[in-house]
Amino acid sequence: MIHAVSRVLALVAVAQAYPQAQIIGVLSTNASTISNKSYTLPAFDPNPAARAAELEQNRAGYLYGPSKIGNSSFFLSGPLGDQVWQGEVALWEQDAAPVRAAVRAEATPALQSVIAAGGIQDLSSFEHLYIDQWNTTNPDGVDPGILSNYTQDLLFSMERLSNNPFPIRRLNPQNDTLPFQVDDDTTQRLTSMSLEDLHAAGRLFIADHSYQANYPGIQGRSNAACTAYFFIDPFSGDLLPLAIKTNVGSDLIYTPLDDDQDWLLAKIMFNVNDVFHAQILHLANSHAVAEIVHEAALRTMSASHPVRGYFDNIMYQAYAIRPVGEQILFNPGGLFEQNFALSVAAVEEFVADFYPTVAGPFQANYFYRSLVDRGLVECNYGPELAHFPFAEDAGAIVDSLQEFATSFVNAYYIDDNMISQDPELQAWVSEASGAAQVIDFPASPVTDRQTLIDILAHLAYLTGVNHHTLNSGSLAASSAVLPFHPMALYQPIPTAKGVQSVLPFLPNLNASLSQVVLTVGFIRPQFYDSQRDLQSIFEGSNFLAGVSAGVKDAVKQLSDRLTSISNEIQSRSFDDKGLAQGMPFIWRNLDPRRIPFFLYV
Repeated sequence: MIHAVSRVLALVAVAQAYPQAQIIGVLSTNASTISNKSYTLPAFDPNPAARAAELEQNRAGYLYGPSKIGNSSFFLSGPLGDQVWQGEVALWEQDAAPVRAAVRAEATPALQSVIAAGGIQDLSSFEHLYIDQWNTTNPDGVDPGILSNYTQDLLFSMERLSNNPFPIRRLNPQNDTLPFQVDDDTTQRLTSMSLEDLHAAGRLFIADHSYQANYPGIQGRSNAACTAYFFIDPFSGDLLPLAIKTNVGSDLIYTPLDDDQDWLLAKIMFNVNDVFHAQILHLANSHAVAEIVHEAALRTMSASHPVRGYFDNIMYQAYAIRPVGEQILFNPGGLFEQNFALSVAAVEEFVADFYPTVAGPFQANYFYRSLVDRGLVECNYGPELAHFPFAEDAGAIVDSLQEFATSFVNAYYIDDNMISQDPELQAWVSEASGAAQVIDFPASPVTDRQTLIDILAHLAYLTGVNHHTLNSGSLAASSAVLPFHPMALYQPIPTAKGVQSVLPFLPNLNASLSQVVLTVGFIRPQFYDSQRDLQSIFEGSNFLAGVSAGVKDAVKQLSDRLTSISNEIQSRSFDDKGLAQGMPFIWRNLDPRRIPFFLYV
């Protein structure tokens, strides 16, 4: 068993294979490229000729190249664009190096902890991979309750409202038909209502991963393609699971009335689908969308433009991820295929399916609009969710970002007329919805400040909130913690119920350590409480050097609000029912002093 660590550490070493790039032309540290120069609108630039020359150079130097990791948005290219992404890869390497070293140092003790306890003998054995381990790499550890309460149905259902809140939606009784049936006796015993009555009352929810049924997989591993029903319990008000349909093989339907091991396996099968969904959705949504909107700005705006400065600030290091991911994560036989049930070809199929329809549309993914459209908040055809941790935490941050964006825009545009008269702003909007092919971007021309405010707030949400909900430290904290969240199954999907134990379906020690190594490698503890955490999103010296005193005041107010949100998250504990935010685990994944403000992995 001990040689397993050598194999896993070899996987970590692969991350060094990406060639170092010279740091040239980078969009600077938490900053724009105009250090010590004030941002100005085109009408007030004292040197319009130099600005015009810069715009010419930008248009020739920043080009749209082929997409990376599936067919989503264009990737930055051209003489200037290549300098940017190559420089950002070098910066990424600098940040990744100490993490790699820490992972190597801590992998062996984690492995030895399990071996000393007798190996993986039962589900509790997985705890030895986490408890008192990874203190440098993952100093905050696993979210309290994830290792002890994962068999509770409430934990499983509430993960749909926290760890990955994007697949779930309420079934609208006026517009949606029932995707599959569950017999009345079962639903009556679980809910006191029939499936049709739950649907009619707006109490029925669905999370559907059936699209994964035909995705190509990795030999020796398995995955289902689960569709799950959830319901608002008419007595407790909790969101609870009702049924899980596998959509493969015998297409079994599992419910909480099944034997414990069958039902636990059904939830684990769903989680295998869900962790794949979360990781590739975040790539096609936060990365691909934020990048292409910024690329359009690079081509049409001077670095002296305040909107360009805002974008350059939050897009720090953003262009490193797709090249690095293409080289070491999503390459054939790379880290993804060494851990997941599905192949890189499946990743590309997902991106092709989801980018044009779900991940890529810009305005449809505005924070509140998405939640309303899916019937999760402000629903007029069903009862309110008693608890919605993602909406609570992300909503507080989004409101703060929206308030800052309002102050920022109003500082430069005193009325809507100034929006209409800004040629660079209008050129960018036209470029984004035109040549850049941003899906569902606001129509050109933009004629009001509110539209611009919403765009700016959404970009900051994508880079600083949306991304870290699905990726970053969330995997090692909760959403990919074993044994409940494997990235693959290691036995064929059952053709009949009656499984005696879920253990044979789970990764062995070697594969389990590989999964943990991958997830802790996504964390950057050196960013905690630093100028690169979300609390400090606009506190970079170059950005502050370019803005007015009023904007600096707004930066301070934003930082104070984010600090308050962080304090609230860090102070959470279980109540007398053993719950936090209505969940049997303490969700801390959007702490502004723990998550970076940018797209770093």
